[in-house]
Amino acid sequence: MNTVLVIPARYASSRLPGKPLRDLAGKPLIQHVHERAIAAGFATVLVATDDVRIQRVCESFGAQVVMTSTTHETGSDRLAEVVQQQGWSDDTIVVNLQGDEPLTPVANLHQLARNLAHNPQASMATLATPITHLDDFHNPNIVKVVRDEQGLALYFSRAPLPFQRDAGVALAQYALRHIGMYAYRAGFLKAFASLQPSLPEQLEKLEQLRALSHGYRIHVDIAIEIPGAGVDTEDDAHKVSAILGGK
Repeated sequence: MNTVLVIPARYASSRLPGKPLRDLAGKPLIQHVHERAIAAGFATVLVATDDVRIQRVCESFGAQVVMTSTTHETGSDRLAEVVQQQGWSDDTIVVNLQGDEPLTPVANLHQLARNLAHNPQASMATLATPITHLDDFHNPNIVKVVRDEQGLALYFSRAPLPFQRDAGVALAQYALRHIGMYAYRAGFLKAFASLQPSLPEQLEKLEQLRALSHGYRIHVDIAIEIPGAGVDTEDDAHKVSAILGGK
């Protein structure tokens, strides 16, 4: 299958400005992420950014960089611009590795690409893990996903879904935590950029609901490996740096 990997990386971050260039264990964060992508063995690996500072650092360690607009509101919009720039065919599978996820298992990246290739009815593929703690189930910062018997998403929500009316089923048997990793068909990304945000997306602040609201299907599989922590806060940066440094 024709598969590429793109790492979106922007300088502006409300909680950790300049995050991609933050030094972790002797290297900028974006370099750790790029090394993880290269380790996955995809023939094409691109960093998509809107900031020349990130461009310069990435090119200094040999990454291929694509410059994109500064006005994109979502990562999917940025990927859509990359697809247009590169002229990829509609059936190209685009794996998205976030620029703040240096501990992403390589196996999960291949799992995303493989699942999308094997489910032609889906325009996107993503992953989930079972929820085992009730506090996580009720935490609005943890996104829940409900899927059908074919593994296709029915809905994503910050609310505790699905609701168990009658007691008796263990939480881990039905509650799934969505992991924000995706693979897309390039043709879908081209279409996504022109779709209007839906009401569920605006209420939940979850861009994948735009795809569902417009009739596109998303395949959801249980992650082969539990992903490591991402870098969203100062505390995250210290913890991940220690892990990358082998401490």
